[in-house]
Amino acid sequence: MLYSRAFIPTLKEAPKDATVPSHALLLRAGYARQVGAGLYEYLPLGYRVLRKVADLVRAEMDATGAQEILMPALFPAEYLEETGRWETFGDTLFRVKDRKGGRYALGPTHEEIITDLVRREVKTYRQLPVTLYQVQSKFRDELRPRAGLLRGREFLMKDAYSFDVDEQSALASYESMRQAYHRIFKRLQLKYRMVQADSGDMGGATSAEFQVLVSTGEDKIVACPACEYAANVEVASAVADEHRDAPVVDIATVRAAAQCPRCATPLETFNGIEGGHIFVLGTHYSAKMNANYQDEAGKQRPVVMGCYGIGISRLMAAIVEQNHDQNGIVWPNEVAPFQVIVSALALEGAAFEVARKISEELMARGVDTLLDDRAERPGVKFKDADLLGIPIRVTVGEKGLADGMVEVKRRSESQSARVKVEDCVSTTLAWIASTKS
Repeated sequence: MLYSRAFIPTLKEAPKDATVPSHALLLRAGYARQVGAGLYEYLPLGYRVLRKVADLVRAEMDATGAQEILMPALFPAEYLEETGRWETFGDTLFRVKDRKGGRYALGPTHEEIITDLVRREVKTYRQLPVTLYQVQSKFRDELRPRAGLLRGREFLMKDAYSFDVDEQSALASYESMRQAYHRIFKRLQLKYRMVQADSGDMGGATSAEFQVLVSTGEDKIVACPACEYAANVEVASAVADEHRDAPVVDIATVRAAAQCPRCATPLETFNGIEGGHIFVLGTHYSAKMNANYQDEAGKQRPVVMGCYGIGISRLMAAIVEQNHDQNGIVWPNEVAPFQVIVSALALEGAAFEVARKISEELMARGVDTLLDDRAERPGVKFKDADLLGIPIRVTVGEKGLADGMVEVKRRSESQSARVKVEDCVSTTLAWIASTKS
């Protein structure tokens, strides 16, 4: 890809309403633009990152045996009425009518629709277990959309649903997804904690959140350095309430490092962004919607469900929250829009030909590469490369070529390395390989 032909409209300054780093930097670096309150369009760089995050999640879902489907974002009100959520969703639900007066919802989540699919298609225990997932836009009428992609009215989400014959099998499906989520968050190179959580509007009992640890996070979580206990503040308070001899943990006391309800070690406190949430739903939906299967004895039983969500667009922003500096974004290699940017400091002669050849060789080896062929000063090119956050920069200039050398630099490091022209591609490939988790 040639930078001169790429659509990358950068900004010198972020809009005044961009109050968190991800919001400011994704706008400044030309990854996204705001259309309305809580509504964003993804420009070419942003869409490349979004697809890479989604494809990474897809790969881990497929590895569990889950199968991808696509359900409609718009569906009739009757499905939510079956479970009572047409009313309980309240004002967060986008309700619309068609020209005939029919009532519809823009899906904030899809438990009812997937349950309807299974009640129509699954008839016997021989068809279970099955796990289905989709990657699709969701819609929630947030009262105060804020923080860019972290809390919007439309967002991209992966939602998966497992269907099993009993609770024990459902817990096995839950465990498979729990492990997959750990792999996802590690591959994204995120600092996170899995915490006990409240199931909220989704129903069910067993529930855990995957919290990305950032200072700008809206969620308050506590974690024990001595044992595996971790929970959001609401659950920690409830656990303490159940054990009267344990200290109460709430928003007022969390900053005072309250003691762990399991081992009495002082808890550590964090701010977090909920990147994923997993539930065992049990028969919360299947019983209400008569999603039954015939067991081995010929008896009708409700399927036992699980639900597993990951905010794809939210994770894109969360990655930036954890990976940036005063100069711009610092993308992990696996989801960066380009893995390498080759900065040609001359647009003709040997320097440009070497830069072009390096770029072509990297692309031939499967490396996403951006060739900066703009007629700009070196300082401008370096500043833009840092702002975009591309993991590796290769700089080709006439001065270095006089000695047969080019410069290779990691975005995450201040020092660069001088390497021979003939070793540039192999060195870059080795650097990329070293970043893989």
